[in-house]
Amino acid sequence: MTSRRPDAPPAPHGLAGCAVRAAGMVWRAAPAHVLGYMAVTLVGAAAPVALAWLTKAVLDGLAHGRTTVLLGLAVAIAVVTTVAAAAAHATQYVRAEVDRRAALRAKDELFAAVTRFTGLARFESPAFLDRLRLAQMSAANPGRLVDTATSATRSAVTVAGFVGSLALISPVFTALVLLSAVPALFIELRMSRRRVAMLWRIGPAERREAFYAQLMATADAAKEIRLFALGDFLRLRMLAELRTADAARRRTDRREFVVQASLSALSAGVAGVGLVWTILAAGRGELGVGDVAMFVAAVTGVQSALNIMVSAGVMAHEQLLTFRHHVTIVSAGHDLPEPRDSRSLPALRRGIELRDVWFRYGEDHPWVLRGVDLFIPHGCTVALVGLNGAGKSTLVKLLCRFYDPTRGAILWDGVDIRDVPPETLRSRVGAVFQDFVAYELTAADNIAVGDLGAAQDRTRIERAAREAGVHDAVAALPRGYDTLLSREFDQDPEDEADAEDSFAGEPASEGSASGVLLSGGQWQRLALARAFLRSDRDLMILDEPSSGLDPEAEHEIHSRLALLRSGRTSVVISHRLGAIREADRIVVLGDGRVTEEGTHASLLADGGAYARLFTRQAAGYRDDVAEPVGASEAGTGVAR
Repeated sequence: MTSRRPDAPPAPHGLAGCAVRAAGMVWRAAPAHVLGYMAVTLVGAAAPVALAWLTKAVLDGLAHGRTTVLLGLAVAIAVVTTVAAAAAHATQYVRAEVDRRAALRAKDELFAAVTRFTGLARFESPAFLDRLRLAQMSAANPGRLVDTATSATRSAVTVAGFVGSLALISPVFTALVLLSAVPALFIELRMSRRRVAMLWRIGPAERREAFYAQLMATADAAKEIRLFALGDFLRLRMLAELRTADAARRRTDRREFVVQASLSALSAGVAGVGLVWTILAAGRGELGVGDVAMFVAAVTGVQSALNIMVSAGVMAHEQLLTFRHHVTIVSAGHDLPEPRDSRSLPALRRGIELRDVWFRYGEDHPWVLRGVDLFIPHGCTVALVGLNGAGKSTLVKLLCRFYDPTRGAILWDGVDIRDVPPETLRSRVGAVFQDFVAYELTAADNIAVGDLGAAQDRTRIERAAREAGVHDAVAALPRGYDTLLSREFDQDPEDEADAEDSFAGEPASEGSASGVLLSGGQWQRLALARAFLRSDRDLMILDEPSSGLDPEAEHEIHSRLALLRSGRTSVVISHRLGAIREADRIVVLGDGRVTEEGTHASLLADGGAYARLFTRQAAGYRDDVAEPVGASEAGTGVAR
């Protein structure tokens, strides 16, 4: 169940500005198609009015015996009907093309803005993720705003034509029909605001429902779900969130049904009164047969067109309320402060200094770092050690400037990194993160993401793979470096045979062209290859670089990393203390502070927290088991 949230977060953008922006975006996406859409819309709008007048003329001709004009009128009706049908088909085609082009532009604009966010704070904010979800919904079909505008225009033309016709018969009744649409407009607008507010409130439930569904439908969690029999648990959680969202939608739909049924009854009542009056007037000889036909067509046409106009206006209002989330994201400023006077970042020569650094993820969150003072000398390896939650990973985020310190400063050879554009800083940093991404791309692409400049340089990619010790494993894959590392996508999505099978309604054979899955250790090496691809950077960050490797591979990787770090500045995080004992400096973090600092030998001699951690971990590797029978004869040398 979700707790009640405010109807919507504050948004500085007015609906008028959003409408102008949406119209401009759609126009730039498909100017010729928009003009064509408007043209066929006007043709479709004028056709019902023309048919009503031609029908009136036919009936009047029959009533008064003017048969000579009937052939011409019949031909005219046939022409108008044909044109209207062609316009309807053309409208469908042009509208679809406008929708496609506008959606492409909107999605590009949205995610171009998302990629401009240089920090992580927004992506760790539930409110931002809810806004992004609604913005994606809007970006999926911004052409609907054009649809509603053209629909309203078409209805306006139809209303104008029929109102003029109806006014010739009864000006008073014409005014009554028009006035009956006014309350419908205001009521529908109010309901649209409620619907958008409802979508905002159920956002968390819908995201959780999608999360549970994704867990049950992907390979990442399949093993644990089956081993621990979590399928029913997750399914029931998913259904609970879906029911929560559905209940909110149902309440909104129920209110809208009652209101719209009442409005429809009002419109039917007005039309019924008018029809009775017309029939009585025709009986008294005040109106002719053609007038009765025109009155019926006009009332029906006006009410129908007014309903479409109201619906189009309400839909446009609702879409603009949703599109405002798109505009808010696209117009959002930088999430990290931009330097007023950008400074160049010198090649690292002295080192990196953290000066009284305090940090917390929000004002209502606890302090993660509390006055950290630390110097990382150039050309040295500094290892960060501490219990979980000590602040090691947060410190790495600050070094990469994914966040800025709440207090204090980080200096690169005396230059505050906040005075340097983030992309400039990050171009000088190489890293392997513990939670590295296993991209569902080819093996070559998975390495090349470490430096996209090497994407077309197979020699550099293979050299990085050799340095990470993964070349042989990749070369042995079915297509070598061009093998797709995924089971969720086809290796060749454009394969002609698969395309023909799909066209014929026959699915392609399962697994016939799917990719390959690597082991955890192989993925770890692939992530290391990305770091080797950036081996010329000033700062190398290695966060648990060997966590997925067996002891022999771990020893090999750390030997390779020692060569990589040689003469370079590096920061290493590892819970395997034996892997960092050769670091130039070991820093122990505790409760967000530096509690110990020194070499492996000096810290052991001090007998502090590091010594206790190292001794406790080393105890797990001692073999206190009695020597097996015959071990000495076998020459195993097992220690007692």
